Order: sequence, then C-alpha cells, then structure tokens
Amino acid sequence: MNRSRNMAVLLSTFWLAGMTLWAEMKMTGFSDEAAAQQKKWEDLYDSLLNKSHLEEWMKRMTAQPHHVGSPFNKENAEFVAELFESWGYDVSIETFYVLFPTPEERQLTLLEPETFSATLREPVVEGDSTSGLTEGRLPPYNAYSADGDVTGELVYVNYGIPADYEELERRGIDVRGKIVIARYGGSWRGIKPKVAAEKGAIGCIIYSDPRDDGYFQGDTYPIGPFRNAGGVQRGSVADMPLFPGDPLTPGMPATKDAKRLSLEEAPTLTKIPVLPISYDDALPLLKALSGPIAPPSWRGALPVTYHLGPGPARVRLKLKFNWDLHPAYNVIARLEGKTNPDQWVLRGNHRDAWVFGAADPVSGMIALMEEARVIGELVKRGWQPARTLVFASWDAEEPGLLGSTEWAEMHSVELREKAVAYINSDSNGRGFLRAGGSHTLEPFVNEVARSVEDPQTGVTVARRLQAGRRSQVDPGINPDSNFPLAPLGSGSDYTPFLQHLGIASLNISYGGENSGGSYHSIFDSFDYYVRFGDPGFQYGITQAKTTGRLVMRLAAAEILPFRFGPFAERVKSYLDEIIDLTDKMRQNVKHQNELIRNRDQVLAADPTEVYVPPQIAEPVPYINFAPLQNAVARLLDAANHCDSTVESINISEDLNSTVRERINQLLLRSERDMTDVKGLPKRPWFRHQIYAPGFYTGYGVKTLPAVREAVEQKDWTLAEQSIEALAATLKNLEATIREATDLLQ
Repeated sequence: MNRSRNMAVLLSTFWLAGMTLWAEMKMTGFSDEAAAQQKKWEDLYDSLLNKSHLEEWMKRMTAQPHHVGSPFNKENAEFVAELFESWGYDVSIETFYVLFPTPEERQLTLLEPETFSATLREPVVEGDSTSGLTEGRLPPYNAYSADGDVTGELVYVNYGIPADYEELERRGIDVRGKIVIARYGGSWRGIKPKVAAEKGAIGCIIYSDPRDDGYFQGDTYPIGPFRNAGGVQRGSVADMPLFPGDPLTPGMPATKDAKRLSLEEAPTLTKIPVLPISYDDALPLLKALSGPIAPPSWRGALPVTYHLGPGPARVRLKLKFNWDLHPAYNVIARLEGKTNPDQWVLRGNHRDAWVFGAADPVSGMIALMEEARVIGELVKRGWQPARTLVFASWDAEEPGLLGSTEWAEMHSVELREKAVAYINSDSNGRGFLRAGGSHTLEPFVNEVARSVEDPQTGVTVARRLQAGRRSQVDPGINPDSNFPLAPLGSGSDYTPFLQHLGIASLNISYGGENSGGSYHSIFDSFDYYVRFGDPGFQYGITQAKTTGRLVMRLAAAEILPFRFGPFAERVKSYLDEIIDLTDKMRQNVKHQNELIRNRDQVLAADPTEVYVPPQIAEPVPYINFAPLQNAVARLLDAANHCDSTVESINISEDLNSTVRERINQLLLRSERDMTDVKGLPKRPWFRHQIYAPGFYTGYGVKTLPAVREAVEQKDWTLAEQSIEALAATLKNLEATIREATDLLQ
C-alpha cells in the first residue's frame, strides 16, 4: 500500500515537473520553436546580470542632491546617456523647460496660547554619510504651494480628505478663514490643500504622524527603517487629477519657445500656502489645540490628546517661492527592430529625486540600466528584436510627471501610431512582486512571473505573491492561479502613456519587506538603502529579470500577447460595483430621511450618538444602466471568443506574415479604443475611459471614472450621459476584437 502510494507521488512529481517545464516553454504569442529560442536567450540574459553594477551606479548617482535643474541632475543625465551609448544604443537627450518653484522663505510660528517657531529642517544622522551634505540641497517644502503670509486659528482635519470635512461639519466645525493641519496618508498629498481651499481654509500644514509613518510602526532611523522625529516628506501638491506635466503648458510640450499660461491662469497650481513638517515640529501645534476631542480613528501616536480646535492655537504661515523655469533632461535610448522597426516597446523609469533618491527613483533606474546593458550585450551576440526598443530615463517626475508628460505630448502622433506598450518602474525593494496595469496584459504578466525565481524563497515570484494573497486576502486562492493586475491611477510616469494616449501600460516593482520612513526625505540615501531597502541588491536583479522578460517578449512575439477575457471580466466587475454603489446610496438617503422625519423620537432615544442630518436629501433616482450592461455583455462574448481562437491556432502554420501584421496592428490599437478624444468630464486631458486617477483621490484609481464619479457626485444627468458615452467606447473596442478574431480564423 505504501509502495503504491510512493509510486503515485513519484509519478505525480514527474508529471508536475514536466508540466512546469512545458509551461515555461509555452509563451503567449510565440510558436513552440520560437519559444524555445526565446527561452535560451532569456537564460543567457539572466546569466549576464551583475548586481555589482547596481551598487556601483547607485552610489555614484546618489552622491549629491539631484532635483530638477540641479547641476548633479544634469551630470547624472550625461552619465546615463554615455552608458547607453557604450552599450550600442542610439541616444539623445531631449530637453524641456518646466516650471519648478523652489523656496525662498519658509516660516511657521505658533503665536498663541504660547510661542514656538518650527525648525523646518532635518537632522544629521550618524552613520548616514550624506545627511550632512547641505550644498545644493532643497529644504522640506511642497512644490506648487502658493506664496502667502497668513495668520489664523488652527484646525486639525485628520487626513484632510472630503469625508473628514463632512465629519467636521457634522460636529459644527467650520474651517473658513482657518489654517488646517492634516496628517500624511489617506490620499495623495495634493488633495489635502485642494479640499482645504475649497472649504475656505487660508493655509495648510501637512505632517507625518508616527502612527502612520514613525515609531508606532517600529524603530526609527538610524536604528530601524521608520521615519525619525525630524524627517519630513517633501512632494508636489499640483492638482494632477486635472492634468500632469508642466503647469504652464497643458496638453502641449514645454519647449523653450512654447506659449505659456501666466501663474494666475495655471489651473493646477495650489490656491493656498501649504508646508510639510516633521512630527517633532507638529507636536507643539497639536498640543496647543483644544475644542472637541478627535474621533478615535483620527488619533495619531503623538503624546497628546488629539483635539480638533479651532484654536486656541493660532499660527502664522509665511511662504515665498522662486517661480522659475528649469531644464528637464530626458535620456532616450533606441535599439531599432529588425522586422517591425515602426512598432515600439517603451521602457521607462525616472531619474530625478527630491534629495538623494536612493529608493525613489534610483533603485528602479539602476535595474533598468542593467536590463538595457544586458539586452545590448545579447544584440552583440546575435539576438535581434523584431520591434524597436525605446529606453527612457525621465527627468522631473517628482514635481508632477513633467519629463515623461512633455515627451509624450511632443511625440503624441508617432506614439499613437507606433507604441505597442509602455513598461514603467519607479522605486524598488525587497519583497513581493507588485504589478499593475492594463488588464489586456494580465495573462502575459502572470506568464512572465512564473518564469522568475524569488531570491529569498526559491519559488517563482508568482507563487510567492499568491501565497501572500492567500494569507492576507483569501485562504482559498490557488497558488498556481493567475494573480490580478492592480488597475492604475496615477503617481508615476505611465500616466501620459496609458491615460492620455491609450497605450497599454504596466507598472512593475518589488516591495513589502522594505517598509520605512525615508520617502522624500534626506534619508532616502545610499546608506539607508543598502541596510533597509534591498541589501545585496537581490531584488534589483529580480526586477531586471522581470521587466527584461516583459520587454524582450513584447519585442520578439510573433503575435502580441494581448488577451481580452480578463479585461472584460474586470469591466463587468467595475460596472457591478457602480450599480451596487447606486443602490446603497439610495438606501442610505431613504434611511437618513426617515431619521429626519422621526427626529424627535430618535434624539430622545439617543441624543449623543445618533447623527440626524439637518434637512431632507434628494432621493437617488433609478439610473438606466442597460446600455452599458448590454455593451459589457457583448464585450465579454467577443473577448472570450477571441481568446479561445488565438489559443487554438498554430502561429507558424496557420498565419502568414501579412495576416500576423494586420492582427498585431489591431491588438496594438485595442487600448486606443478605450479612450475618448473628448476626455473625462471637467478634465479632458484624461482620455482613458476605464482607468483614471480620482478627482479627489489623486494617485488612487477610479475605474470607469466618468460614470463612477458622476454617481459619487450625485450628478445624475451626467451619469446617464457618461453611461451612453462609455457604451459607445466599448462598442468600438468590441468591433476591433471581433475583427482580430475574424483574421485569426
């Protein structure tokens, strides 16, 4: 009995090993023979990767501050360009002239009930060799804050998102004419002053609370990785949900002679002064507040009772900036494809930093550089990409995706015609695969992830990711099933390619075991990174293996690896969410109105805990989702038919080169069909109808954004108009998919 069981286990093991080997040999978009050749090139690629290059390049590129317009930033651009040239690439540096304000004066003073002047500087840390370098270093500030000298009572607004102001209004607290203090987190930082200004505040202070980003999480730097008491998160507060890129040239490249808006005309510039501070500087301000005690979920980890105000704390905030144009240097490196040079595979990572930028962005940049170096070496040894490879080292990402956006706007016509896909990375560190992007590429990313080994566990990065999801999301997840791609909002350089031009995009990194508080501070340094970010640069090499495979397979595939079933399923799930949201809103309004009608009885039963709205709310009408539901049903049918058809064909025998080329053109075009040239309501720069950053979430994604945000904002007329427009978009996409299916058959 035991012998039979052992034999069965042995046979099962051999079968699984054979299936794994077969799965590795099978590549979406490749014939069996081409897949075997591709596998050999990828094995050679892996063997040539060298982590010593990553350490050498990071140490060199983080030796000095390299923000937009700094001398060392230009030096880094020239250094990267020279390396690309030495690896056999055709290289150019494309320069744009962008608005990048730098601080001239910063003051924050507590005037009442006692006096305190914020230090507004970060301390030198023993063991961090660059923390004492002050020459050429920008102090803590928020780019695109307004100039201003304002004095007012202080109000604590938690994360400063719309829901927090609703809570304050329920408690009778008005921020008009006040200065608000918000903690980082809850949304992208630019939303905080945006909402504060809309609510009538005259200034905004943002601080890092140790509960979210400090000693509550673990030991602080230099003992541990978390933000110390003097650390400050810099960052842009431009209104990027309107449009990213240079604030003075919306939709147009910021060339030297470009026509520019005035500062007063620029819609993405913040309307009130805003300043980031450390939790060391925030403590006296919060301590001086009185008024109602903050709700439990609003309370941080500082040793004070969190009060809301207003007052008696009264502060003065004085800020003045130099509003200058600075050059942004994009390094663009090309390797021309052999058979399809007019189809481009784009790969990018930004290079500029707020200060030293070891994790953000140099950790991603050096992985891209090693990837490009080895691909150049493969070309010298005989590998020939069918499609042209374009590697980009972007400048001016930190202020608001300026470098990539201006380049994409400059080359928009050519990119719409030629771009196959854009693969982005940014920060990288130790841990799990993090993958987001166009869901038409979800099976492709899973396939690649099953061919890359995790350096800590020895299993594939796909299996490790699924194991993590089993423990955190759902214990029923099959570790060998496909993991979902996260939909993309904004916050990195994929935005102009995906959401403006309709180019299928991916954002790939590793992390989750590199948590800490160096982000956008002087402590994002080489010394910090080699201790806490990615010791030994193992995951820098893993990143290069992952993104390198994505680039090489997209460049060499006989049929582009787009699949539509997962995408259509996602669209259906997003629509179901919106319908459920509408139903819940209708139920909530009904419940609130019942409370109002029975106000006396409700308050008599529980006068302290139950909130009764002040007035009857308008009922939520029944929205006609039928046009969109029908369009999604047809899209699902077309997507599944196309996927099953492509899986059933023999690429080398069933399709000649002419048919393959026509199919690839349709596949390339499919993401363009998800866009609308009119753009989203109130923000026409964002054209993608499936993914966009939220108007009040910033980086956070809104799926089916036109419909979803119209519902959230209770604009029912706009909601029905958006349903019709989205249904028409999906109909166009369905037609493209069916045309590709007909050619496949």
